[in-house]
Amino acid sequence: MYKNLRALLFRLEPEVAHQLTLQALRRAGDFPLSNWVLKLLYRAPAKPVEIFGLTFKNPVGLAAGYDKNALAIQGLAALGFGHVEVGTVTPRPQLGNPKPRVFRLLEDEAVINRLGFPSEGSEFVQMQLNPALRAGWFERSFGIQPRGERKKAFAVRKGDTILGINLGKNKETPNEEAVLDYLELLQNFAPYADYLTINISSPNTVGLRQLQGREALSGLLTHLHAQRKLDEDKLKKKLPLLVKLAPDLSASELDDAIDVILSTHMDGVIATNTTLARVGLKSLHQGETGGLSGRPLAGRSEAVLRHIVKRVDGKIPVVSAGGIMNPNDAKKRLALGASLVQVYTGLVYRGPGLVREIVRAL
Repeated sequence: MYKNLRALLFRLEPEVAHQLTLQALRRAGDFPLSNWVLKLLYRAPAKPVEIFGLTFKNPVGLAAGYDKNALAIQGLAALGFGHVEVGTVTPRPQLGNPKPRVFRLLEDEAVINRLGFPSEGSEFVQMQLNPALRAGWFERSFGIQPRGERKKAFAVRKGDTILGINLGKNKETPNEEAVLDYLELLQNFAPYADYLTINISSPNTVGLRQLQGREALSGLLTHLHAQRKLDEDKLKKKLPLLVKLAPDLSASELDDAIDVILSTHMDGVIATNTTLARVGLKSLHQGETGGLSGRPLAGRSEAVLRHIVKRVDGKIPVVSAGGIMNPNDAKKRLALGASLVQVYTGLVYRGPGLVREIVRAL
């Protein structure tokens, strides 16, 4: 069924096709009957994984980038994911880079994007996660007295699917002040997230990857750990912090980053983000700037995973992302030492049934 739908979607511009599928999942997730149908169609067997003090119903998650503004969490959760990571969220709204900025490389089963963290901003995403805030915004804007029922806050309904939120700084925020953006986001989303991911590895925000250097990373993560402990005391819950790294770091740069991540008491690593490399591509779009994802990223992502797993030596879990296109790819990452895997571009080429395929194959 997805092959026929994909043929239609691939006739559209990538961002248009993405928005159509995202909105369809949003609508389907919001209505009980359509949500039930999705769960029936895409139900995956239970393969629980316990890490970060959390129980994931299976090890397959959705990587950040698909649902940047937390619009379709219920619909996505119905597709069988063990966890859904939304974002990247920035403190203030921003448009991202000029269009066109997403390109399909069909011959390579890949995508190049240079989105640049387009985000509706922290306040908007908080409203998606807490309908009471959304009602409050409407009432404040139009001077309506809130109903008693609307005063009660409640988090978005996601069932037993773990929710991660991916955090990034605004484009105009200099690296010297980036810690302020991340601290603001951590405080804003600590009540809603099961875990938070610190994104310092996107290639599409100028200078962001410099935050992966030892000194800059140490300063950033030290402050975030201190704030996290305050939030945990206030909320009475554990709040795991993960750090997402680039696949383009050298071995020594990876070692520096992992040493800092361990010394600042982070809870896990996500390896990897998209790559700037362009090795062996066939598509006419291979020269487009931005981060490359999909099949060509697999080899590099596996190499980085091996290095990180060896370096952390079981001290913290590692999540593998990048180039996971079928069940065998996922099984290989788990065999290499990943505790969880994340997919995104694989969904573009294989469809939502990929999640169930992977879980059944484990």
